[in-house]
Amino acid sequence: MTQRVGSEASTTRTSDGAVEHRPGGLSSAEVAERVARGEVNDVPVRSSRSTADIVRANVFTRFNAIIGVLWVIMLVVAPIQDSLFGFVIIANTGIGIIQELRAKKTLDGLAVIGEAKPKVRRDGTATEVPVSEIVLGDCVELGPGDKIVVDGEVAESESLEVDESLLTGEADPVVKHPGDQVMSGSFVVAGGGAFTATKVGREAYAAQLAEEASRFTLVHSELRSGISTILKYVTWMMVPTAIGLILSQLVVKESDLRGSIARTVGGIVPMIPEGLVLLTSVAFAIGVVRLGRRQCLVQELPAIEGLARVDVVCLDKTGTLTEGGMDVTELRTLGGADEAYVRTVLGALGESDPRPNASLQAIIDAYPDGEEWRCTQALPFSSARKYSGAAFSESDGESSAWLLGAPDVLLPDGDPVLAQTDELNEKGLRVLLLARVDGELDAPGIAERAEAAALVVLEQRLRPDASDTLAYFADQRVAAKVISGDNAVSVGAVAGKLGLAGAEDTVDARKLPAEREEMAARLDEATVFGRVTPQQKRSMVAALQSKGHTVAMTGDGVNDVLALKDADIGVSMGSGSEATKAVAQIVLLNNSFATLPYVVAEGRRVIGNITRVATLFLTKTVYSVLLAVLVVITGIEYPFLPRHLTLLSTLTIGVPAFFLALAPNKERAKPQFVKRVMRYAVPSGIVAAAATFLTYQLARAHYTGPDALGAETSAATLTLFLVSIWVLAIIARPYTWWRIALVLAMGGAFLVVLAVPWLQDFFALRLVGTVMPWTAVGVAAAGGLLVEVAWRWVERRFPV
Repeated sequence: MTQRVGSEASTTRTSDGAVEHRPGGLSSAEVAERVARGEVNDVPVRSSRSTADIVRANVFTRFNAIIGVLWVIMLVVAPIQDSLFGFVIIANTGIGIIQELRAKKTLDGLAVIGEAKPKVRRDGTATEVPVSEIVLGDCVELGPGDKIVVDGEVAESESLEVDESLLTGEADPVVKHPGDQVMSGSFVVAGGGAFTATKVGREAYAAQLAEEASRFTLVHSELRSGISTILKYVTWMMVPTAIGLILSQLVVKESDLRGSIARTVGGIVPMIPEGLVLLTSVAFAIGVVRLGRRQCLVQELPAIEGLARVDVVCLDKTGTLTEGGMDVTELRTLGGADEAYVRTVLGALGESDPRPNASLQAIIDAYPDGEEWRCTQALPFSSARKYSGAAFSESDGESSAWLLGAPDVLLPDGDPVLAQTDELNEKGLRVLLLARVDGELDAPGIAERAEAAALVVLEQRLRPDASDTLAYFADQRVAAKVISGDNAVSVGAVAGKLGLAGAEDTVDARKLPAEREEMAARLDEATVFGRVTPQQKRSMVAALQSKGHTVAMTGDGVNDVLALKDADIGVSMGSGSEATKAVAQIVLLNNSFATLPYVVAEGRRVIGNITRVATLFLTKTVYSVLLAVLVVITGIEYPFLPRHLTLLSTLTIGVPAFFLALAPNKERAKPQFVKRVMRYAVPSGIVAAAATFLTYQLARAHYTGPDALGAETSAATLTLFLVSIWVLAIIARPYTWWRIALVLAMGGAFLVVLAVPWLQDFFALRLVGTVMPWTAVGVAAAGGLLVEVAWRWVERRFPV
């Protein structure tokens, strides 16, 4: 949709170097000329990593390099079955690349839908263009909630107020006049106007800000940082152990060189939890794809994890619990005012604001302006002052000035009109006061001189899905706090209609203590807060965080930006202002509050399942390191070839971990990821290593002859498999039919290997006799019981 605004061309600067502003903007020819010169805002706003970055991150890793070298060695010195681990890594890396590319495609598609499109004047016409197509000298229009996407100089100002807090930290809006500078990264909180772009592309800060806000990233995540910490510990353990094992097998033992190399590699490879990082990336990527199908744009991937850890969600009423639109249900005149005249005033007020908010739009729909009144001064709505206004030269030559806003702000305490307002608010209705004033609208104390003329009663449309969503949060023990700029009683009535527990306990934020600790205590007690200023929303988020809460903030209006930025997780509606979408980590493009439970569930699935599979991977690392240490100390041959541990890893870790990582998981996310994983992995790994080494030593004493090593290895493999499958069975709890089937299938696959002759030969597994195989089973059973006891002991001894 376009609008004619003029026809003059414009250039960037005059002969004396000053910025030249013309209302019609650039011509098409001038735009093409600037594009050809490279004077275009061409910094790519990426919603995801590039394809090259994804491939590089999945292929060129420290552990892939180690495994790659070992794989090449095994291809040279051993049969192909001892090189299977290399093919598994290639397959895993391919899976990771494919899943992240799917996530990239999803993110890129959603980012296009949610991309800001500022209005730019060209050839005398105002039209929307992508941010990347703005050129130097463009005339860019501004309205409430618009993000300033390039640097420039103000050309037109209609009470233009800009919030620069994201750049300077200064919370108070700055009034901008023609000639003033505006910086990209700031946003409009009130009024409107236009500015001429003076810096675009990499010279402007906006491109960097937007790119960073929407980048596909896995950093700043407790899960990712925890895994990095674990991998660091693993490296410290692995390097000296691997060196000792190499010396032990190649120098101390006088066996054939090829066999020693194969068993050395067989000892090093399982120390590396190579699939852990892969599965974490895949779990996040699949989460993005799943949420993308619900029109949820995750601008920072850790937000999936973060929302799962949230225990307090702060909700803005308008646009979250209620739909954006409103309807005028009643007009009550006051002080003998003529209703027809009041309707004309309301129509004129609507006509005076080129970008009306939802309340004023409802008034415009109800009272279209029928007379030619000229607006001589306009005061746009501000969340801080809670009212707007305009002065007119009426059709009969008379002059008048009016304010429209919150009755409890414009009227003194005890005014009888407030009793009517309270009565309407208790029914969940929104009430605005129309009042006449004398003097300049922006004069200090103008609201104190207001004379009430009428009450405008508005009915808000409740979101049909809000009630179920609030019930979900209550069921998940996530406290919901409704924080709104509207009257507290009215907000409480709306929340009560939606079934929010504690909705009757309403607090007027103007009476909240300023001291953080006292404010936090009051926030814990109450549920609904009204007449909250934008700065107070920010302070309330900080107060909740000071009490150890993980806070999510939802909103769609410019008054929510500061709180969204400071909250642990910011959630914006797709129909919200460009400023809110720029700072939020999650954007609900379908404007559905009901999408949030799916985001929470996805985060819980990722965290809970990665904790499960991390325990599997780290158990393998622990028992591999300990087995290598025991082998070095005793000076004997390592019990396994790479093919044995490839088989065990596939059946007890690789395949089960993939299914467990992607399964539903509603368990609430818990902190201290590293401690939670290691407290189970360490005892499990110790028991598995001890049981396996005991069986190996018993087998060495039992078997003799040239084929003894193969029989000893088979017995040790049986014990290690049974203990590992026991650990898997514990991790798979609580049981469902498919979890039980998964464990049984892995056990059945191992039995098939033991029973089928060609698989026995392929994997060099052949149980000899009956004494040692049953001894191996007995040792494994004792080990499994020890694992059960150990898990119960650490749960009591090291609770998290």
